[in-house]
This record gives sequence, C-alpha cells and structure tokens, in this order.
Amino acid sequence: MSTPASPRVAIIDIGSNSVRLVVYQGPARLPAILFNEKVMAGLGKGLADTGAIDSGSLAMARGALARFARLAREMKVDELRTVATAAVRDASNGGELVKAAEKLGLKVEVLSGEEEATASGMGVLSGIPDADGIVGDLGGGSLELVRVVAGTVTDRISFPLGVLRLSAIREGGEGALDRKVAKLMREAGWNGRGKGMPFYLVGGSWRSLARLDMHLSQFPLPIAHQYRIELDRITALREMLRDISKGELKLIPNLSSARLPTLENATALLIAVTAHLGSSETIASAYGLREGLLYARLTPEQRREDPLIAAVRDEGRRMGRFAEHGDVLDAWIAPLFERDPPEMARLRRAACLLADVGWHANPEFRAERGMEVGLHGSWVGIDAAGRALLAQALHTALGGELGTPEPLGRLAGPDALHNARLWGLAIRLGQRFSGGVAGPLKRSTLALDDERLTLKLKKADAALYGETAEKRHKALASALGVKASLEA
Repeated sequence: MSTPASPRVAIIDIGSNSVRLVVYQGPARLPAILFNEKVMAGLGKGLADTGAIDSGSLAMARGALARFARLAREMKVDELRTVATAAVRDASNGGELVKAAEKLGLKVEVLSGEEEATASGMGVLSGIPDADGIVGDLGGGSLELVRVVAGTVTDRISFPLGVLRLSAIREGGEGALDRKVAKLMREAGWNGRGKGMPFYLVGGSWRSLARLDMHLSQFPLPIAHQYRIELDRITALREMLRDISKGELKLIPNLSSARLPTLENATALLIAVTAHLGSSETIASAYGLREGLLYARLTPEQRREDPLIAAVRDEGRRMGRFAEHGDVLDAWIAPLFERDPPEMARLRRAACLLADVGWHANPEFRAERGMEVGLHGSWVGIDAAGRALLAQALHTALGGELGTPEPLGRLAGPDALHNARLWGLAIRLGQRFSGGVAGPLKRSTLALDDERLTLKLKKADAALYGETAEKRHKALASALGVKASLEA
C-alpha cells in the first residue's frame, strides 16, 4: 500500500528587494524545496526618499505575482500563503500591490515588524535548533533583530535599516551609518544585548558575503548554511570589496549578481551592528522568514524533532530498500561506540539511516554516491565538519578505500574521521550480514572487549554468516585492533 503524499505548501514572499515563490513538500519538520524562484523587483528602492514604491518596481512585482499565482495552480499546491514585509508595509502606495495580488486570487498578509522578526527567528531555530544568540535578518526595507535561546524567540525588534536604505544614510558622511545604528539601538535598549554571543546572518546580502568569503578563502564546501565568519574577517572583507571590481565579483560562483550593488553597504552595516551588540562571531543561516512561517505551524512535539534526522530518514526511505533498516542498524552497531558523545552518536545514526542510498547506483560509483549524499545533501542542523564525518562513514560503508578522500580532511579532524571510518565498516558488516533487512540484525548482537569483536547469532541464522560477511567482520575487527569471533 503506497504512502499518501504529504501536502504541497507554497509561500509567496513579497520582500523589499525581491518577490519570491517557494514550493515545499515532504516531512513537516523539514519539507524539501520543490521550486524556488525570485524576481528582484526592488520595491524598497527609493522608498526612503519618496515614501512610495516606484512605478517600474510595482509593474515588475505585479508580473511576478501573476506568474507565481499561475504556477502555484499548475503545481496543484494544497496551501498557498502570501506575505508582504517592510516595503509594502511602509509605502504610501503599498496597498496598490495588495489589491493587484487580490485580483489574482492571492490573500496577502502584511506582516508587522514584530511578526517579521519573529518569523526570521523561528526560521533560524528551524535550521539551527540549538541557536543561542541574536538573529539579524537584513531585507531591502528593514533589519530585524531577534534573540533566540533554548529553542524559543524572546525579544525582537525591527529597524528601518534595510539594505536599500543604506546609501541614503551613508550620504551623511564618514561614520554616518555607525552613528545611525548606535542611536537606534541605544534608544531601543539593544546596545550590548548580544555580548559574547554569535550573530546569525539571514538575508540574501549577508549570505552573499558568506559566499564571497568562502570563495576568497578557498573553503572546500560550497554550502553557506552554518558557515562562520570571524568579526575581524568581516572588516577585511569590507576592505577587499573596495578593491574588487564588479567584473571580478560577477565571476565568483554562486554569488548573485543582483546582490553585488548592495554588498559593500550590507558589510558596513554588519560591522556596525555586531560592534554595538557586542557579538562574538557570525554564523550564516540559509533559513529565515519563509521557513520560520512553516516552523511556527508545527506542534511542540514536531518542533522538537531533530531536523537532520527527519531529513535523512526521509531520504533513506525514498532511496533505500527497506524503511526500518536504518534504525535497527544503528542500534546493532551502537554497542561498539559507547564512548561516542551525543553529537557523534547523532551523526552515526544519520549515517545508518542513509546507509542504503547507494544501492541503485553503478557498483563502481557507490562509494562516491555515498560521499556526495553525505557532503552535499540538503541537510540542516549540521556543520561542515559534521557533513565530512557523514560523508566519510557512507564512503566507507559503500566500499570506498579506507583513506580519507578530498576534501574531507580539510573539514574535520583525523581522529573524528577515523571514528567515522569505523562506523562505515560496522555499517558495511551489518548490511552484508543481514542482506539489508531488519530481522537478522534484531536476532543477533555485536560485542566488543579488549581482545575480540564477537558476533553472536542464533543457531538458525548461522548460514547467514557467509564468506563475505566473515570478510567484513574481520575487516572491522582489524580496524578496531582486535580479533573476530563468532558465537552461534
């Protein structure tokens, strides 16, 4: 009997810089993105000078909304939500765009500054559940600051410091932006509120800054989520931006050309904000307002679900052969790794849930497939080092050489990678011995002491211990520095 498809949910986000449609489907805790398109309408451009959205931007936004409304119908979206933020909220003619959207059958929610800030904070918590610090969501028309701690949003505020407003502020001369930030934060009681805490970067301009640093530092993993930038590095990046031509910037992979005109202003604002907050470092988040709107709909139990485990479980179910195998496999190999701290045990469990993702690949490339899934999968709640360990475990489990393939050694330490190889060898033994199903694993156990790695079977299952299973048993025992032993 086939599993019913999960609902298809879409969000149209009418921002001050862009109008975007994102369509989601999958597990409630972390649905996959089926479609993502933005139009850089620039609704907030000139808003500080005129108080209104200019006619060209309005026309571009209307066209985007017409396309997105039609696409949502064609994609048979179960639920479509349309939200608007600072530009529509603040513009004297923002209501014109709301009326145009309503004629297309779209019901627009114009979010207040507090609602926008809350959604941004929720979005960061969705992708980084243990986030503890200040979220900064930089849009075209406003900057939202949000305190997140212990899985909740507490204080939040919205400032008129959107990236499209910054040029006008900086026309006041050297230090004008810093003075403006200092005044706004002092009056709101936010000076020093982030002392010693990380500052989480949300918004396309700040993500572009992270991508620029990844390119300049030759970071080996092209994934911005949870990428860290030290504060002194941000100051250096600002100096580099003054010297790099737009032509050179356009050649940088994954750097949106539409963000280039605002990148230096966004960097200057980041320096000022983190200085007045007292932040310790910055961490990029790929999740923001839209994901926060989805996260806010979840029950408390759903919010507590680990987003990494939810995502790998869904991937393992879709790509593997036997749905229950991953959890049973993790329980089977766990006695060998009792010293793993909780975060390592979590990554080991994720590897077990993904252990079967390479079975349909060409046998010559199964190890490469496992590494690619672990390293480049659409995961959150995991940093670059964690991705490297996941990739190492899957590469080994699917028959890769026992060394460390590039670029894993540049992302995680040798001891942790060695441990991940042991996970892979244990997974490889379990997969071969059991044939990928749960029953043989449930009826057998692994035990490790100072001298032996013992596989204990029921007598009726002794025939399962064939030549290949024995070979993999000995390989794991050797890597653990003991001898292989069988008890039936």
